[in-house]
Amino acid sequence: MFSAFTCVGCIVLLANYLVEGANVDYTQYVNVFQATTGGGNRFPGAVAAPFAMVKLGPDVVSGTTDAYSGYLSSGNIFGFSLMHESGTGGAPKYGVVSQMPVIGNVSNPLADLSQGRASADQGQVGYYKSSLSSGVTVELAATEHAGLYQYTFPSSPSIVVDVSHVLNSWRGLGWEQHYSGGNFSYFSDGHYEGYGTYNNGWNLSPNWNIYFCGRFNQKPSTSKTFKGTGTTLASYDTTSSVSGSERVGGVFTFESTTLSSRVGISFLSSSKACQNLDREIADKTSFQSLVDNAKAQWNSRVFSKIQVSSAASATDLQLLYSSLLGMFLIPSNRTGENPGWTSSEPYYDDIFTLWDTHRSHTPLFQILEPVSYEEFIRSLIDIWRHDGFMPDARSSNFNGRVQGGSNADSVLADAYVKGVRGAVNWDDGFKAMQTDAEKTPANNNDPKAPDSSTKEGRGALPDWLKYGYITPTFSRAVSRAVEYSCNDFGLYQVAKGLGKSTETTTYLNRSRNWRNHWNPSASSNNHSGFVVPRKADGSFVAQDPLSCGGCYWGDAYYEDSPWVYSMNAIHDVAKLKKLVGGDDKFVDRIDKLFDLNIFNAGNEPGFTSPYLYNFVKGKQYKSVERSRSISQKYNAGTSGLPGNSDAGAMESNILWQMIGLWPMTGQTTFLILSPWFSEMQIDLGNGKVLKTTTTGGNKDTAFYVQSLKVNGKPWTKAWVSWADVFANGGTMDFVLGSSSADWATGELPPSPASGDA
Repeated sequence: MFSAFTCVGCIVLLANYLVEGANVDYTQYVNVFQATTGGGNRFPGAVAAPFAMVKLGPDVVSGTTDAYSGYLSSGNIFGFSLMHESGTGGAPKYGVVSQMPVIGNVSNPLADLSQGRASADQGQVGYYKSSLSSGVTVELAATEHAGLYQYTFPSSPSIVVDVSHVLNSWRGLGWEQHYSGGNFSYFSDGHYEGYGTYNNGWNLSPNWNIYFCGRFNQKPSTSKTFKGTGTTLASYDTTSSVSGSERVGGVFTFESTTLSSRVGISFLSSSKACQNLDREIADKTSFQSLVDNAKAQWNSRVFSKIQVSSAASATDLQLLYSSLLGMFLIPSNRTGENPGWTSSEPYYDDIFTLWDTHRSHTPLFQILEPVSYEEFIRSLIDIWRHDGFMPDARSSNFNGRVQGGSNADSVLADAYVKGVRGAVNWDDGFKAMQTDAEKTPANNNDPKAPDSSTKEGRGALPDWLKYGYITPTFSRAVSRAVEYSCNDFGLYQVAKGLGKSTETTTYLNRSRNWRNHWNPSASSNNHSGFVVPRKADGSFVAQDPLSCGGCYWGDAYYEDSPWVYSMNAIHDVAKLKKLVGGDDKFVDRIDKLFDLNIFNAGNEPGFTSPYLYNFVKGKQYKSVERSRSISQKYNAGTSGLPGNSDAGAMESNILWQMIGLWPMTGQTTFLILSPWFSEMQIDLGNGKVLKTTTTGGNKDTAFYVQSLKVNGKPWTKAWVSWADVFANGGTMDFVLGSSSADWATGELPPSPASGDA
């Protein structure tokens, strides 16, 4: 029925219709296995729609390698479960509500029942297939709250449902998941229900429950329940229900060698899980209809939003649409499934993490999925209403972990200045932001950073308010200070829009506090002035700008170097240019990020650095060169990303390169790069379109901007604003060539926090 992803010959034929907006199945260009190896950690399984709660796929064990999304290209499958993350690091999360097919009698369901694969797994959008070495074939499809398993056995089918099943972590960091107990019950009609209780994981969450309801398309020949600890059975018989802190589950056998199993889940109750199942996958629902529905959802909601010309190569089409899939797998829309409180507001979970996504993912999320984006913003605010703080990260209905700043502030500011209104209560939104800016969260005593909260908010806020900088009393002091400055700039933006004059002044001044970490005497490679640690007495700590120590939770800089963080006050670039010594030194400093091999394309803190050349007249071409160089690190293959997907952040980066713009989060500014395609149309909703064209050059060898018209008028700025091309749509017509041209002679991009610099 289906085959693994291949580069199909029909791409060239169908591409001719793209710019005409014909009813094209864009899913044919998608490799669901993009970035599933090489550290990308993408989830390749069945996902029925963007942000669907159910993500149905295999769980693989291979030695002590963490399977962050459940999938590994080698190793044994030990179950197929309904909940996964995609593109995350830290430690695996979920892998719950699982089934495992077994041939013949199952003497001990607590034993290792894992199987190798007879051939490589196969998949398309909305479909997944595994062929096990036992001869069993498993095909998967899904809806938003339920999954459908289709099994083909060579003989003697058995299905094991193990409530204790989770994805394991072997990193030894204390972030592994724990199973606390559960219930499993089967009924005379052959269906089963229950729940599992789990805790911990990367966000150190307390106990949470997931409920399930399963039905087979034929009545089992035998049904048993089991209970035990480790691999030791305490009971294994025809008792209809088992509960407790031990491992529990059920084993079913069948006469027919072909069978299907449909399972619904809910965070509220097993009866709600049954309702979800019966509403979304009714009895006799065809497997193919679920696959078709998934493709239709992805096509209409995401893939069709970007259409490119017939000149696009098969390779570029595959990268474009595979990256769009990876960008919209999480967060998870759990509206109506929130166990924490009753609310009429939308609810989104599995936010991994705004620290990763606020630079380029959320700005593109707003453009391509504006309805869902407004819901997402409302959800962040509603979490504040009921949990006390907005999340920087969140899963299993629990905030955590905060890596740097309170970056929900930057996300809300970005939405506000770009006109997101609808049903958003911006008075509450600003109050939520002020909670981050003014209220110190309780310390959750994280062993990796015990100095202050990593659950939510700004743990280092006491220093920030007292000194205007962060002392080494707090871990990640310098990187947090740079991010707190950007977050406070976000509060300034929203306060200004709401007419709050006192708060506008307060947060504009606080957004400049990153300057208090600037040591003009710190030097490296013919450059002076870097952000460094600072003591309570005002003295600077000696710091090699090329070193970030361990670059992790207990260090002054998190996941990147002083060189990178010294360039990250993107709201205050004019001041930054003065501090580093003017335009020439500023350009050379960006050059050095590459010349000294400091820049890491797979690491989010440096995402914006390559395009800061646009703040110097005559240097926009260097941003284009960096853009093209970075793009060489991407492809649609299994190792197609330069680092962890980070919940789609990495994919959003390459998508902006294709568009030829770069967003400055919290501002209405987009830095101009160079588009890939001779024509691209982005559907902005409500009949609005951004259309870009290129003539005279090509993506690979003649990509320098020679001239540009915006909305039909000659353009001499190396940036555009939201109002120029996104608020009401617009056109950008590029002339490209093989050598640089000094076309951007106009006004420099705004530097709104710099004042007189």
